[in-house]
Amino acid sequence: MFQPLEKGDTVGVFSPSKPASVMAFERYVRGKERLQSLGLKVKEGILTGKEDHYRSGTPKERAEELNALLLDQEVKMIMPSMGGTNANSILPYIDYEAFRKNPKIIVGLSDVTAILLALYRKTGIPVFYGPSVASTLGEFPPLIDDTMHYFQEMFMEKQKTPYIVPMPEQWSDEKVNWLEKTIEKKLYRNKWICVQKGIAQGRLVGGNVNTMYGTIGTEYFPIIEEGDLLLIEDTTKTAAIVEKNFAMLKLHGILDKVSGIILGKHEQYDDLGTGRKPYEILLEQLDGRDIPILADFDSCHTHPLHSMPLGRQVELNATEKKVILVENWF
Repeated sequence: MFQPLEKGDTVGVFSPSKPASVMAFERYVRGKERLQSLGLKVKEGILTGKEDHYRSGTPKERAEELNALLLDQEVKMIMPSMGGTNANSILPYIDYEAFRKNPKIIVGLSDVTAILLALYRKTGIPVFYGPSVASTLGEFPPLIDDTMHYFQEMFMEKQKTPYIVPMPEQWSDEKVNWLEKTIEKKLYRNKWICVQKGIAQGRLVGGNVNTMYGTIGTEYFPIIEEGDLLLIEDTTKTAAIVEKNFAMLKLHGILDKVSGIILGKHEQYDDLGTGRKPYEILLEQLDGRDIPILADFDSCHTHPLHSMPLGRQVELNATEKKVILVENWF
């Protein structure tokens, strides 16, 4: 299908939503330089350096940028510069057949969930919930060091399955120095939370739950099967919106089918004075359904970040707070 990256390989960068190379230039450059520090070449998409207010271009222009990278034989990995909120508008114009004929490593998070899940639904080729160039790889030390280590283990080394996903020692969701470093971030001691005990293994599906709202129930959203594992996370939402989004999953029957849930950390969550955690709101929607749930997992908007292979078998041991990749992802 595709092979791990080697030094000298090319990473194509596209801008499916926000114009990160303009609005977050310093952070974008740092992320690009980090890729180059691994010996990788960076090929920028045609919308690099361009902006149309809140987006990098029209839906067709953004799809054209992605399609060009999908067709480029030199490009081995495709990564977004950043997410945003309207990647779903390019889905009708993506060249899915190009991806099917020439599979590449496709990675991204947040709004890019729409593109990842659409590519997987149309082709069955695994995709990766993971970093963006600016928002993730443009982060400052020390947490970026862990993210880069995890990136190399996932994409540049021989696979070692079963692979037990390591829990980072520290994490942060502060944005005090998002563009240019001014003061040190506050770091927190890490802890994954067993919400409901148990062990489950299944095909991993999911991503950013707010983005799913824009494609669920369409031909661009995977058909959830009995026994799937669900990975979900979100950023800067209130308890009210979290409830709405979890209820959406319930109303579509997804929470009745999955065998377990991995809930990522919620960046800058606002509980609206309720004191309720996202996993407590999730439990309300499960109506007592007893499936393993692990919360505050580090595949999300916070730092550091683990990449996760969507469409591959993963084991969740919520009791022991372990996530294990049991199937080769390449």
